[in-house]
Amino acid sequence: MGHRTVPFHDFREFLDALRSHGELIDVDRPVALELEVAKALRKSASTAGPAVVFTDNGTGFPLVGGVYNSRAKALIAFGCDEDAAYDKIITGLGNRIPPTYVTEAPVHQNVVLGDDVDLAMLPVPRYSPDDGGPYITSGFVVSHDPETGIPDIGHYRCEIVDRKTMSMMAAPGHRFAKNMAKAQRLGHTTFRGALVVGVDPMIAYACPIQTTDDTDDWEVVGGLRGEGVELVKCVTNDVAVPAHAEVVVEFEVDFTETVSEGPLGEYTGYYTPASAKPVVRPTAITHRDGAYFQALLTGRPTTENHILKLLPFEASFTHQMRQQFPTIERVSIPPSGGVFFRVVIAMRPRYAGEARSAILAAMGSNMRPKTVIVVDPDVDVHNSEEVEWALAFRTQPARDVIIVGDLPGGALDPTADESLPPDQRTGSALGIDATYPYGTVVKTVGDVCGPALAEHGKEFVEVADVPGWRDYDFPELDGK
Repeated sequence: MGHRTVPFHDFREFLDALRSHGELIDVDRPVALELEVAKALRKSASTAGPAVVFTDNGTGFPLVGGVYNSRAKALIAFGCDEDAAYDKIITGLGNRIPPTYVTEAPVHQNVVLGDDVDLAMLPVPRYSPDDGGPYITSGFVVSHDPETGIPDIGHYRCEIVDRKTMSMMAAPGHRFAKNMAKAQRLGHTTFRGALVVGVDPMIAYACPIQTTDDTDDWEVVGGLRGEGVELVKCVTNDVAVPAHAEVVVEFEVDFTETVSEGPLGEYTGYYTPASAKPVVRPTAITHRDGAYFQALLTGRPTTENHILKLLPFEASFTHQMRQQFPTIERVSIPPSGGVFFRVVIAMRPRYAGEARSAILAAMGSNMRPKTVIVVDPDVDVHNSEEVEWALAFRTQPARDVIIVGDLPGGALDPTADESLPPDQRTGSALGIDATYPYGTVVKTVGDVCGPALAEHGKEFVEVADVPGWRDYDFPELDGK
């Protein structure tokens, strides 16, 4: 796939690119928002199928889903191959570009205010049978730190309670939750933000990137895009949103009133129970002419929710960890762990105990994984069989396993003590050092991995393999 020299400027350009690659189809028959959309999206994703536009969904907006449900679509978004996409994220984090601001924007072509605001106008699906209501899972929230004004963007679930009421869930360690908590500490009874749906894919991929709380996320977006994103101020608050977004729901969080939010079939594959959350009221709905709304399937791995997070999480986590451990070569944060709870790191330790240090650093990160495995670089971290091979033949549990308790609990962990408030829940983590003991020389056929034998003069281990098998021309197999 050739490199795209300019970023997509909006969601529609990305949809056009998907269609040109055979990755987007139209469904013109009536499709119900109540579970039928979810069934169609899961069916397509199960075969790495195309994204789908549901043109007849009972509203005035076409609904498109599955645009981030495969690695192939991610590479179309990045306009490059997988290795280049990984490097593009890391490079963008180091070369941030500030946004530009405009006063007129396509997202303000239609402005709905006051009593005319009606959430029922939006095609919001119900994804799992026992969900508490329809959920906007595709939108990202823009909020500002109430003291510093630094903007944050991130994906947070939004339940439609009724035509005039929403509610949202944000884990305590996430910046949107921190911004709201700070506003409450400052004595505010309300907090304003915006929910954005349908954007240039680099904005969507920037949302899950792990950054520090003092990061202007729009600068990260600019780094990924290679040019600053255009922003426009909201109609009813001072939050700035992408000028070319399809739909924006401006909102106000009311800390004085709560509503039951949930359950939702979450990224863990389990329902999160209903709980009281602040009421969120829309103050405006703005949208482009002919706007697309977006569905994003969530639930038991692997869904579009996981695929969207995968590249950004792996790349940004690698970038953070390499600051301390520069010999880390590759990281996998697989969907089987919800793209949170399981981390596999390939690194070349520079001294005895460094792999353990990397395990402890990963446990202490905002990712909050429950399992961290470190392997040698000859193991493909994305291949579960190779990782299991390393666990079987390069570890002694009494020597190589670490268990740490009383750590901050991971977001929405179904094994956590749900009788406690989210910010009081703790958990434990398992670390496994599956690297050869430092100083061991590992030889594969035709290649020597690890430090030179003469340098350390310790144990020598030979790994048997068949050279050249990956490149062997096997047309009979290819034709199956």
